[in-house]
Amino acid sequence: MTRTAPSLPAAAASGSDRRRGLRLIAVAIVLTGFNLRTAVNSVGPVLEELEQGLSISSGLAGVVTTMPVLCFALIGFAGPPLAARYRDGHVLAGALLAMAAGTVLRVVTDAFWLFLVGTVLAMVGGALGNVLLPSLVKRYFPERTGLLIGAYSVSMAVGGAIASVSAAPIAAATGADGWRWALGVWAVFAAVTALPWLSVPARPGASREAHRRVRMRSLLRSRMALALALFFAMQSMQAYVLIGWTAQYLRDEGLSAATAGLLLGINTIVVIPLNAIVPTLTVRPHLQRPLLAGFCVSYVAGWVGLMVAPRGVPWLWMGLLALGTGTFAMVLTLIGLRARTPETTAALSTTTQGWGYLLAGAGPLLVGVLRGSTGSYTGMFVVVLAGVAVLAVTGWFVTRERYVDDEVPGWGSDAHHGDVIEVAGTEPPVTVHVTEPGGGSPRG
Repeated sequence: MTRTAPSLPAAAASGSDRRRGLRLIAVAIVLTGFNLRTAVNSVGPVLEELEQGLSISSGLAGVVTTMPVLCFALIGFAGPPLAARYRDGHVLAGALLAMAAGTVLRVVTDAFWLFLVGTVLAMVGGALGNVLLPSLVKRYFPERTGLLIGAYSVSMAVGGAIASVSAAPIAAATGADGWRWALGVWAVFAAVTALPWLSVPARPGASREAHRRVRMRSLLRSRMALALALFFAMQSMQAYVLIGWTAQYLRDEGLSAATAGLLLGINTIVVIPLNAIVPTLTVRPHLQRPLLAGFCVSYVAGWVGLMVAPRGVPWLWMGLLALGTGTFAMVLTLIGLRARTPETTAALSTTTQGWGYLLAGAGPLLVGVLRGSTGSYTGMFVVVLAGVAVLAVTGWFVTRERYVDDEVPGWGSDAHHGDVIEVAGTEPPVTVHVTEPGGGSPRG
């Protein structure tokens, strides 16, 4: 007994250290969420000043607005392999420091190509955060997953809203080249957020060498998978045209930069309750098509309202567009409903989101090119309304109760395996199971 007594304070200290460590991780997760959209949402309200400051055309401005979408697709795929090789905290700390460096680079340069390099670096934090945060929540807070995911989702929306609302006032208050301050101030937040991640210990568990990749080429044979990818692409295109171009459009129609940014910020805030409500409704098959119809009607009403009466009740049009973006939460839920196993869900999630973001990137770019060549925003409304039509058609298809497993030959026989890995994607990663040829687990 005399040997065990001294261990009690040590055990208590160990438990106290663990609780402090978890609190540190929780704070780091929420702070990271705040940074995920600041570099994206701060651009739209000062797009005109950015064009003038860099002496670029509307077509090149379209490149700026489409870069985040492409980065989320391409960089996001690198998240799980990096986490498999390096400590999670170090990966996120590096991503946030890259975000800070990229943010600084794009506000100190006058060269457009360097601005693009800075944009890519600035998107690293958002892209890797999209992938890694949900898995970290599940790993460290398995009994409070909903609470922590909700907390950082709200933090992300708040960060995006503040970036949208504050960009124009910051630019106006800082004088000449004020747009640089409006974009650059977010580097401070990213750099500070990197610090707690450096103190996060290595995650417990098995060797990282056990990670494997899931082959997804077979999904090209699935009409459901292709339809989901196109559905995801169209809803993403709507969102990034909205973020990248509506503030500038409202300014060109006579609203002040501050008012345009405020309207974009309100749009972002409306999305918060939608992301909480829509998934619980989407899991009910009989509600899927009514939801789809409501979202499409909201999109059409919002875009047409902006086109014909931009100065009338712009808050109403932006609110309707915010309702339309409920398709984002809907498609994420449908991905889980259209696959039978963890393996096929992982492959479907990665394929849908990766290719979806790549296709969506054409939207903001095309808007910029059309605006530059025609001198008007008619092209923007043609693009988004055509996108709503495609969204409705593909949405009608993906709301049928079918499974990609049944459309891909051989997937059923490979569906159950024995070891857990993470699969890349631009949204919450999914766990899958793999075995070595011959049936043994790679971890023994």
